[in-house]
Amino acid sequence: MSIIYVLIPIAMLFVLIAFGIFFWAVKNDQFEDLEKHSASILFDEDEPQQPESHDDNQQQEGKS
Repeated sequence: MSIIYVLIPIAMLFVLIAFGIFFWAVKNDQFEDLEKHSASILFDEDEPQQPESHDDNQQQEGKS
């Protein structure tokens, strides 16, 4: 029964932390535009990124 005296304050602390994180996210506009990221996957990037190999960079530096 004495464990309840420990668990209730810990649970209340977790709730306060969760509320704090939620209100911080709302204050910093984390929930401002929920549709942008869901639609952004449908569009291609303007400039496709090509991976550069490490060997190519060393060869180009040696030629200069």
